[in-house]
Amino acid sequence: MHLAYPAVLSALLFCTGVYGVLARRNAILVLMSVELMLNAVNLNLVAFDVWLSRTAEETLHSGQALTLFTIAIAAAEIGIGLAIVLAVYRNRGTSDIDKLRDTAEGHESGPDGDAPAAEKAEASA
Repeated sequence: MHLAYPAVLSALLFCTGVYGVLARRNAILVLMSVELMLNAVNLNLVAFDVWLSRTAEETLHSGQALTLFTIAIAAAEIGIGLAIVLAVYRNRGTSDIDKLRDTAEGHESGPDGDAPAAEKAEASA
């Protein structure tokens, strides 16, 4: 098999993942797109490792070892990412990234910046 086939497939997977990260608003779908990009990198690592091991006659397989490290890091990343998304969903009631950009949503400070505007309105009433 030529090296071009897995390289083109990997490029397509990576571009699909980049589109998913840039276009999606749901945090779970963004995490899935990041996983898709990591899998594209893993495919490239294994393909180049097989291609280089045929030409150099070495049996080190460093590309496959790097792929195992990448899989372990991806598993840890998705575990922590899902825990953060679930905690944010429990607190805010949504996982929409556009609504979560400001961490103090609904708690904007007043003109002088020391107390929230909602508390000032309640204090003046």
